[in-house]
Amino acid sequence: MRLTPGLLVGCYRQGLFPMAGPGGRVGFYRADPRAVLELDALHVSKSLARVLRKGTYEVRFNHDFEATIRACADRPETWISGEIIRAFLELHAAGLAHSVEAYREGELAGGLYGVALGGAFFGESMFSRRPDASKVCLVRLVERLRERGFVLLDCQVQSDHLARMGAVEIPEPEFMRRLSGALELPRSFS
Repeated sequence: MRLTPGLLVGCYRQGLFPMAGPGGRVGFYRADPRAVLELDALHVSKSLARVLRKGTYEVRFNHDFEATIRACADRPETWISGEIIRAFLELHAAGLAHSVEAYREGELAGGLYGVALGGAFFGESMFSRRPDASKVCLVRLVERLRERGFVLLDCQVQSDHLARMGAVEIPEPEFMRRLSGALELPRSFS
């Protein structure tokens, strides 16, 4: 089965997310508990606040989605296969997949990407080539989501990094209830 934008959107609406396993075969998964970042509970450390104040990074939205997703995939073990990259490039062209990128001296220093549907943003992956670059992108993402009335930032699976930024785990039934309400909201990321 070909991974298409329509298939991806349908799966996200059902609380599923894609991951490629060994050999590149793509499967769809759920997480219980589910990690979410409450938009009003983002934790910004003192050192990160200094980086933000100094303007260490220039942040852009959707400037180079392809470079961002490829950088996220560029690691020894990755769940982002060539098929996932191709499908997300199509989803980006359709206006549903978005990137947040941090630049330093004109070079891509970090970023993240995900999918916006209704009032929900599904965070997929992030990378950092310089200190705090992906954290700066996450802060700017949360600011944009707040400004545009989004109500749910899905982080899928909890990590120490996300927990330090304020992500929490909620039971899957609660996530699905919140997702259902978020999908009904007419919101625009761009």
